[in-house]
Amino acid sequence: MFYREAGDYKTTYQDDNQTFPIKFDRYRYYFVLVVAFALIPFMLNDYWVNAIFMPFLIYSIAAIGLNILVGYCGQVSLGTGGFMAVGAYACYKFMTGIDIWLGGVQYALPPINIFFSVLLAGGVTAFVGVLFGLPSLRIKGFYLAVATLAAQFFLVWLFNKWEWAYNYSASGQINAPERFVFGVPVTGPNTEAWATYLFCLVFLTIVAVLARNLTRGSSGRKWMAIRDMDIAAEIIGVNPLKAKLTAFAVSSFFIGISGALFFSVYLGAVEVGEAFGINKSFLVLFMVIIGGLGSIFGSFAGAAFLVLLPVLLKNVLVSGLGWPTDLAAHFEFLIVGALIIGFLIAEPHGLAQLWRVAKEKLRLWPFPH
Repeated sequence: MFYREAGDYKTTYQDDNQTFPIKFDRYRYYFVLVVAFALIPFMLNDYWVNAIFMPFLIYSIAAIGLNILVGYCGQVSLGTGGFMAVGAYACYKFMTGIDIWLGGVQYALPPINIFFSVLLAGGVTAFVGVLFGLPSLRIKGFYLAVATLAAQFFLVWLFNKWEWAYNYSASGQINAPERFVFGVPVTGPNTEAWATYLFCLVFLTIVAVLARNLTRGSSGRKWMAIRDMDIAAEIIGVNPLKAKLTAFAVSSFFIGISGALFFSVYLGAVEVGEAFGINKSFLVLFMVIIGGLGSIFGSFAGAAFLVLLPVLLKNVLVSGLGWPTDLAAHFEFLIVGALIIGFLIAEPHGLAQLWRVAKEKLRLWPFPH
């Protein structure tokens, strides 16, 4: 009885097609947004931001992007870390000013505002994602996974060897310069916890709303048709070329934004092999699997679960029981692996399906059926 559609009438097509057609859902999400934007920034400190909130916000963006490709369109990808690296290095070049050689003359473009640098980095990543998504037109399944895995290793190698990408730094590391939004620093050494949190939260809100509307619209239906049976989708008029490449483009755009934020706002300085290695690709994929394929809420749930789990284990095993740090880290891998196997066997749709079941129970409560 707490969660009812009864009495929630729609009198126009616009009302029926809104993002959250159930009034209870709308009020619930409005409440979450008010708490996230108006209350949490005043309760934060550096530990909470760096250990929990910032990783959750950034990984949620990456998980939403990968979920669009894997969960909604059914195209396997193991190159998330490489695409995040593209976003990070593109953002770095836009922040510091791109130097271009034309006819033997060097032209230096001025640095771009950090907000637009992140968006442009997502656009560059979308272009790269489309290029590496072209093999999906001919191959699928295991072979596509291997192709995207090759993209992961190629991109990491490229940014290690391409000196222009890191401005010819001797260390090969990129460092985010200090940048401001409305006079408040959001990158560099003088940032405050609330500012970096709100900056990432704005991008997550935009990405989530875009993803929600795309997956509910015609593009989302085409992606799901390709996922369910691509031959049947082509017979009924879905263009597989356009559907798959748009999925790669949108997915890579979101992942590029997450990589740009991961570098510029969260870490501040990265080395591509350490920050965007194959482990990053598997981590985001595990978030999608545990959270639930084909669910925007599942992306949030998976990111929250795998961000909170290491913090919880560290507090319990290291601080509470006195375990060595390396032993606790290995135990964490065992737990994550067991959870992935358990979810794939017992509940393939992940935490999102458990939430759907809970909502169904709320619709019927207090009646048994």
